[in-house]
Amino acid sequence: MASGSTEPEPAGMLVPKRNCTSAVWEYFGFKRDDVAQSQVLCKTCLGRVSTSRGNTTNLYQHLKTQHKTEYDRCMAKKSSSVQNKPSNVTRQGSLSELFEGVTPYERTSKRHVEITKAVTHCIAKDMMPVNTVTKPGFNNLVTTLDKRYRMPSRRYFSQTAIPELHMQCRRRVAAELKAVEFFAATTDMWSSRTAEPYQSLTVHYITEDLHLEARSLQTAYFPEDHTGENIAAGLREGLACWDLPEDNLVCITTDNASNMVKAAQLNEWTRLQCFGHRLHLAIENAIKDDRVSRAIGLCKKLVGHFSHSWKKKAALTEAQKELKLPEHSLITEVLEQMKAISQVLTGDQHARSLIPTWQDAEVLESIHKALHPLSAFTDALSGEEYVSISYLKPVLHLLATSVLAEDAEDTDLTRSIKTKVLAYLNDKYSDLNTQELLDVASFMDPRFKTQYISADNLPAIKARLKTEMVESTRRTHNQEKRSRTETAQNSPSAQASGGKAKKTLGSLFKTSAASSALPLPLEDVVEAELNSYLLTPVIDGEDDPLAWWKVHNIHFPRLCKMARKYLCVPATSAPSERLFSTGGNIALSQRLALHFAAGSLHSSHICVEPSVNPKAEQPLYKHTRFVAV
Repeated sequence: MASGSTEPEPAGMLVPKRNCTSAVWEYFGFKRDDVAQSQVLCKTCLGRVSTSRGNTTNLYQHLKTQHKTEYDRCMAKKSSSVQNKPSNVTRQGSLSELFEGVTPYERTSKRHVEITKAVTHCIAKDMMPVNTVTKPGFNNLVTTLDKRYRMPSRRYFSQTAIPELHMQCRRRVAAELKAVEFFAATTDMWSSRTAEPYQSLTVHYITEDLHLEARSLQTAYFPEDHTGENIAAGLREGLACWDLPEDNLVCITTDNASNMVKAAQLNEWTRLQCFGHRLHLAIENAIKDDRVSRAIGLCKKLVGHFSHSWKKKAALTEAQKELKLPEHSLITEVLEQMKAISQVLTGDQHARSLIPTWQDAEVLESIHKALHPLSAFTDALSGEEYVSISYLKPVLHLLATSVLAEDAEDTDLTRSIKTKVLAYLNDKYSDLNTQELLDVASFMDPRFKTQYISADNLPAIKARLKTEMVESTRRTHNQEKRSRTETAQNSPSAQASGGKAKKTLGSLFKTSAASSALPLPLEDVVEAELNSYLLTPVIDGEDDPLAWWKVHNIHFPRLCKMARKYLCVPATSAPSERLFSTGGNIALSQRLALHFAAGSLHSSHICVEPSVNPKAEQPLYKHTRFVAV
């Protein structure tokens, strides 16, 4: 690479390269008479280095192999020059980049519409305040993603974009509900942080594809007194606004408030009491004992003591690590953390009285043994994505025979709690209408069938199902017959001929064959289908009953319709409770000024529509209904 020169010049006589920026050229130069600067000479060894114009690869390689010290010094200067390079030195952008940076999208352009829809969906889905679009951080984020996008105003999102999104969602749900034949509902009342009352309404149904669906229809502002009459009128209005016939409502699941019970009675709707509320009340009734009150009060003081002192909380964490205990909070794990609690509080003279005594520990253990298994049932029956009502009869049977059954090792307190809980549940679920609904639901579940139905009630359940299957089949047959008649009358061929249509040769043979084979009575067909269903084996308890009905729909078409009717009922009113959790995320402390004024609601992502029953002469409420998108 390097070759010696015939008459080498001193290093100080070499001239530097013109218009160079690389640090490596400080170690190379050219002869004064080399005007074209074509022969590169090393200032250290005066050797010639072959390199093309402007290429520095061979120069770095020469220093690296021949002059290690100069190479290290050169690389240090190179890194230092990069770090100290001024930030305002930028390259000249291309014409297309400059054009894209200064020219915003048209409001009607596809890209602008896409981004605006995405921002609208983000605000509605994540329940963000509309003034988010005015925040500098959010605008900087959007501008960084696309510099040509210009954010619309806050008024545009609140008055145009979000209401349009709500109407799209409403039209989609309304189209789904048109195809629903039978449905169930849940409802509840709730007050926001601003003490404004609301009424929720959700519907649940099984589609023709055997999928369980749930839709939240509304969270309606409810300024009237929470009487049974007003609640009943509000529920009727809620169904009417979505064109849902009350006759198709199978059951409504509510809590056990007297006004809810009266509302269902006034509307003449079948009502199912929420299993979660019933179990909660059963437990409250069972633990009414002085010993339990003292132990629970002590646990509350313990939780409060550690919650209000970060030092105690840190000491508890250290004690948990030392004793190799799980680092759980004390809200639900006082028994498990007893040793850690004693270790932390023993040295504190003022808090020493909070250490549970052996009597308190014995009471807590008795309560835990009686009630801990019940938590799994409440969690399982609160789901809305799977069938739950058919579980109620098996769960009540399991509680009576296993979970709440007396054990020889039970203490008197444990035995008392179990007995009281079981007696309360048996009493509240002894209603004949409730029992019949639960029996039918259990019968339609291929996991249980008649397993949990008493022999005395089984004939009545079968008779009820046969009657409903016959009526449903005849109703469907009449609807299809009317539809065929209307289609034939409106067909162009029938209108064009004007006369009596001629029979084909095939139609003569078809009539003859049909008349020769007399069809079975519909009652006999239904009876045969019902008996055939009972002869099929029971499926595993972990299997999905709707998946089974989807496969066997072809064999039991009439029973499958009954399964879609009864298995859609939720066992708890948890879906309405979840609506209130969502509503609580909307009515935050930042939005406590939200209020109804002049028949309108000013909110970030609440879409307003007049609360008027389209089938009534007068509106039931004088205010507005809002539905969160």
